[in-house]
This record gives sequence, structure tokens and C-alpha cells, in this order.
Amino acid sequence: MLETQRKQTLQNAAENLPKEELLYDLADFFKIFGDSSRIRILFLLREEKLCVNAISYLLQLSPSAVSHQLRVLRQARLVRYQKIGKEVFYSLDDDHIEKILDQGLEHIKEM
Repeated sequence: MLETQRKQTLQNAAENLPKEELLYDLADFFKIFGDSSRIRILFLLREEKLCVNAISYLLQLSPSAVSHQLRVLRQARLVRYQKIGKEVFYSLDDDHIEKILDQGLEHIKEM
């Protein structure tokens, strides 16, 4: 009887897995967080909208390196931009990103 319950529990777990393509997309999403420069940019942008030059100055990275990382973050829909005059300002795309950063940081601090 116990073995039957165990098999049913395992079967339920397998049936509740998201579709394979969603799991691949999720893995790709989390890969974006695998670069410390991108993480630093995201933490800056959670505080305020910034342009490439400001991010470059604050993180001591070249403007081209910042632009590259922002392009990656933009393609993943983690940041958005707004053109104000001749400047382009970046911010987090939505509050989900801030929650992901907070939960990740909380998890790391508990280790």
C-alpha cells in the first residue's frame, strides 16, 4: 500500500512539471543573472533611472561594456529605457525583477 502511494506521489510530481520548452526558457532567464556586471547594473537601476554614462561611472566599466550588458538585459525584458532629450535612461522593467533580486540576495545571506 505504501509503495502504491509513493508511486502515485511521484507520478503527480512528474505530471506537474512545466512543459519542457518553458523549463528551457526559465533556464535561459536565470542565465542572465549569471554575470556580476549585469547584477550590479540591476541593483543600481532598482534605486533610480540611470543613463549609460552614469552606470559606467558608478561601476567603473566602459560605456561600451555597460551598453552591451544593457542590451542583454533589455532583450530579456529585465530593463526598459526611456529617451529624455538626447539621453536614454534605463530602469527595471517591472517589480518582478526587484522581487527576484531580493529573494536571491536573501537566499545567499542565509547560506
